[in-house]
Amino acid sequence: MEKILNYINGQLVEPTSGKYLENVNPAIGSVYGSLPDSDSGDVQKAVQSAQAAYPLWSTMPLSKRASVLLAIADLIDRDADLLALAESVDQGKPLKLARTVDIPRASANMRFYATASMHMSSESHVMEGEAINYTTRTPIGVAGCISPWNLPLYLFTWKIAPALAAGCTVVAKPSELTPMTAFLFSKLCIEAGLPAGVLNIVHGLGNKVGQAIVAHPNVSAISFTGGTVTGKTIAATAAPMFKKLSLELGGKNPNIIFADCDFEQAVTTSINSSFSNQGEICLCGSRILVERSLYEKFVNEFVNRTKELIVGDPLEENTRLGALVSELHMNKVLSYIELAKQEGGQILCGGKRITVSGRCAKGYFVAPTVIVGLDQYCRTNQEEIFGPVVTIMPFDSEDEVIGYANSNAYGLSATIWTENLKRAHRVAHQIKSGIIWINCWLLRDLRTPFGGMKQSGVGREGGWEALTFFTESKNVCVKL
Repeated sequence: MEKILNYINGQLVEPTSGKYLENVNPAIGSVYGSLPDSDSGDVQKAVQSAQAAYPLWSTMPLSKRASVLLAIADLIDRDADLLALAESVDQGKPLKLARTVDIPRASANMRFYATASMHMSSESHVMEGEAINYTTRTPIGVAGCISPWNLPLYLFTWKIAPALAAGCTVVAKPSELTPMTAFLFSKLCIEAGLPAGVLNIVHGLGNKVGQAIVAHPNVSAISFTGGTVTGKTIAATAAPMFKKLSLELGGKNPNIIFADCDFEQAVTTSINSSFSNQGEICLCGSRILVERSLYEKFVNEFVNRTKELIVGDPLEENTRLGALVSELHMNKVLSYIELAKQEGGQILCGGKRITVSGRCAKGYFVAPTVIVGLDQYCRTNQEEIFGPVVTIMPFDSEDEVIGYANSNAYGLSATIWTENLKRAHRVAHQIKSGIIWINCWLLRDLRTPFGGMKQSGVGREGGWEALTFFTESKNVCVKL
């Protein structure tokens, strides 16, 4: 049984309460370890530790800070196989996916921000004959970073790397559903020589640990990735305290396929954008909109390829979809499939729980599901499901599909498939989403801003956006 500990003031410590939560392996449907059931007392210790470490870390030369973060990245690379296995066991994703995507990206996050911090520049403005103004950027203080369960170490480092690189100290909370790689990461931080208190990791429930971080008066900024409902709760607490907020929330992303697309690329990539990580990625294209003249051909090919996807033991090399993260989440996904039937949807494939033979017989597996025949404005097409479930609908005109794409409360990402360059630009500019992919999906440059519109979030992560979020700007005016 794997016992996880908090990481506070440079040490691995028990929770103040002495209480623990069960950690479940979703692929086998049973408990395989425990994690701290921390509370506000643990958060208080973590914040105090972060405050004590702030003067040293925030004034440390940039090159020295960078060297520590690069050392952590080197250790991630060294332990890549161990971390990938831990991620697969903890989250249910295929080991192959964790090995090729999650862990390499965690290392890349640390390297990118370690070096980017050394290239930040300041501005100056000359008032001819009167004064010189110059702008400085200083770390904001103690930052609270709360990360989700779907891409655990990938998104954990996506938050803490820019915060640490900017000179902030951090109190972080990984998801209680997938705590293992954050725990292993804390061990790497100790080995790399990260000064005590610079990063503190408090495990536990959102309503106890997460809320305590958000509400703490000495935490100056909150970076959160997760559900829109939780984001509203965080905003309601943090906004009256005038904290800086970065909220990356839900998505119900349109995947728009025009008849002049490269058909093979559109189908192949759409399979990935629908079912990668069991559909548990906020960027998955769960609403597929196909121009009517191509609709029947696309549906037939898409369904045939979906039926070929292997759902099974995440540790098997040929597994394409692993287990959903928890029994509760699996039941939520299944409930939306039932809702789709009630709303008049036709299930072309999938639509049920799968029993995997062998050690995974009690795991939380759902067959990749394709649904047609639904209205654009039904709940199935308006609400985030976050599982291996997609709907396919036809459209007749460009204006019509733009209206469909913008029809719900979310605006995180969209994908457009067309060989018409003018149309690609025209449609992209009219879709209300923070990220638009044209003839591709999940092609990410870490220098670019990442985030959504409407109820998909507030603020942007990535590139300079993340580094500036964790700093405060100050203008100094010197009279000549």
